[in-house]
Amino acid sequence: IEPYEKSFRVRYRIDGVLYEVMKPPIKLRNALLSRIKIMSRLDIAERRLPQDGRIKLKTKGKEMDFRVSVLPTLFGEKIVLRLLDKSNLQLDMTKLGFEEKQLDHFKDAIYKPFGMVLVTGPTGSGKTTTLYSALSELNKATENISTAEDPVEFNLGGINQVQIHESIGLTFASALRSFLRQDPDIIMVGEVRDFETAEISIKAALTGHMVLSTLHTNDAPSTVNRLLNMGVEPFLVSSSVNLILAQRLSRRICEDCKEELEIPKETLLDLGVPDEEVGSFKCHHGTGCPTCSQTGYKGRIALYEVMPLYEELKELVLVGASSTEIKREAMRLGMLTLRQSGINKLKEGITTVEEVVRCSVKD
Repeated sequence: IEPYEKSFRVRYRIDGVLYEVMKPPIKLRNALLSRIKIMSRLDIAERRLPQDGRIKLKTKGKEMDFRVSVLPTLFGEKIVLRLLDKSNLQLDMTKLGFEEKQLDHFKDAIYKPFGMVLVTGPTGSGKTTTLYSALSELNKATENISTAEDPVEFNLGGINQVQIHESIGLTFASALRSFLRQDPDIIMVGEVRDFETAEISIKAALTGHMVLSTLHTNDAPSTVNRLLNMGVEPFLVSSSVNLILAQRLSRRICEDCKEELEIPKETLLDLGVPDEEVGSFKCHHGTGCPTCSQTGYKGRIALYEVMPLYEELKELVLVGASSTEIKREAMRLGMLTLRQSGINKLKEGITTVEEVVRCSVKD
């Protein structure tokens, strides 16, 4: 909900892309913003400072949870509502978008008795869903699982979830320290933001705990360098990290209006399709129909880059190799990059050339 000098607009982000849906009359602006602030239990008189809140609603027998962020702008307050719909939470790992071999590597890593598994990607790339699916896979009566999250997006039965409150001193680092006194088997840290959190997470991974966490990096190999830049010693990274996974969300072609599409050979080669496959490579797209609101896309699927830390890679980390060298060696050992994962989804008729280009860079 965005106020401007002479207008006022509402946009929805559907499957990662923004669409303008309405322009309400400007005279309704203050009433609408105040109503949302009241529902979020925010201070309606405070218009100079950013505020955060949440709304819980029940519509058509369905419980909806909204995160609310209010930001003062030049012509009024901009409000962003983030919808958390538990019924849409996909916890089945086999349906997230993993290739068979990638899923085997990921499961091997999370089932190890100790170590660290890092999930990386930009905001809104589905990292939380991947972590929650791993936790629900590991969630058994024999395991003590604790999570520190900011915010807790969905509550999972049988898992001890802690909401971070930095304003009162409950940070990721302090929550982690407390977890270690609670005899946990598995720990999930919402995000490794600083050296202190990284250091405690790695110590936990080295002292017999399985630690799952996220980082904001562009691909799996550059995650190693991010940890080193934070100040973590190379020998600690190589001895604690089991696996690094990078991901992006690509829009799925709508099944109701899917059609085959002729793509020039040069485009496919430029995309990274192997020379010998170009002749028989079939691409698809959605023509647009009422089911997908004329967009040609319905739903999303994840593209994954899964990099287990084999001995060869650990040796490269120890000698301070660059992310390019780590990536080259990982690909030699069989790692599928985000682009290759996208090309596989393209070949299966799940997504389009445009989406593969949008979600991944050329190797």
